[in-house]
Amino acid sequence: MPDPDAGRAQTGQLPMALEGIRVVDLTQVMSGPFCTMVLADLGADVIKVENPDHGDQTRKSWGRSVVGDDSRAFLSLNRNKRSVVLDLKGDQDRETFMTLARTADVVIENFRPGVARRLGVDYDAVRAVNPGIVYASISGFGQTGPYASYPGYDLIAQAMTGIMSVTGETGRPPVKSAIPVADLGSGLFCAIGILAALRVREATGTGQYLETSLFDSALALSVWESTEFWSTGEPPVPLGSANRMSAPYQALETRDGYLTVGANNQRLWQRLCAVLEAPDLLTDPRFADNDHRMANRLELVEELQRVLASRDTDEWVTALLDAGVPAGPIRDYRQVLTEDEHVRARQMVTSYRHPVEGETSVLGSPLKLSATPVRSAAPAPLLGQHTQEVLAELVRRDVHVEEGPA
Repeated sequence: MPDPDAGRAQTGQLPMALEGIRVVDLTQVMSGPFCTMVLADLGADVIKVENPDHGDQTRKSWGRSVVGDDSRAFLSLNRNKRSVVLDLKGDQDRETFMTLARTADVVIENFRPGVARRLGVDYDAVRAVNPGIVYASISGFGQTGPYASYPGYDLIAQAMTGIMSVTGETGRPPVKSAIPVADLGSGLFCAIGILAALRVREATGTGQYLETSLFDSALALSVWESTEFWSTGEPPVPLGSANRMSAPYQALETRDGYLTVGANNQRLWQRLCAVLEAPDLLTDPRFADNDHRMANRLELVEELQRVLASRDTDEWVTALLDAGVPAGPIRDYRQVLTEDEHVRARQMVTSYRHPVEGETSVLGSPLKLSATPVRSAAPAPLLGQHTQEVLAELVRRDVHVEEGPA
């Protein structure tokens, strides 16, 4: 890695939040790579260990590739990392991995339960050579329990945790959340767990094992749905874009499209009626308070859309925001990623120059740290791009390692 201290003395810049933390990353596809991308953005040295034959599954078999062989799915999740190729089924490469693990602060894997142990790279094996290691596992259903051996896919986790039973519209077939909440949620929860474990190690010198799963993470995000069930005794049903706790809080149709309105308390309801110039809604007993509006949601939507049909989305959004009513247009990703001034102002689209793909757009980090900002995006690595570099670093650290793969 380039010397992170270069130029820092002159500028007085602080180190990045996780600078000096080395993460050995055995993960692939989405949940683990998303977790380690967050850590890499914060300054951790993430060394991605990949199979020399094909690497991360997303390199070639997920999504679209544009110029080279690596898919845009891989390029979007693996910035700021280094790639080392090791065949963990071979004795020599496994020993090289263990040598690398001796230098690590964190090891993370997302194999199916039992695979890491069969390969000889599980927590017990790594702890034997590095007692202070923080070792993290992400799996589909956890390391224990009757579902532990099930294959781990976001779709299956969404189905089995109830998410698909409440997504979509009443009376329609079940649909999954378009955003893979189980994959991304488990990655985020794992990152939080790693940071907590590093804090404990800093205070006590003790490493530890942590795990999460797509199933646990998806269920943990089901806050309102579980609350509704425990409150009523009835399983929640799909509500489309509506909210389980208040109304109106959903998408509504206008003359030329759709907007979202969040009038989730009585004060905002009164302001909404004023903007709509519909005082009759305020006196209608069906909509007297939130409980009544929830009970008569379909009639409420019908009344609101009857008024909203008279003007375009942007006109209504401007009027509602001017009155202090939370509102926003529904946009597609072309509008969001290429036209939205706020997206640009928040630096939520960035790019890096890839040696094969050229200029490659990726999403920016949502983390805005004032004193230790996240690092600028560096290209996702080519397969094995940093193998010799990392092995040379091990030699410089006086850690013996046999000649590794090219």
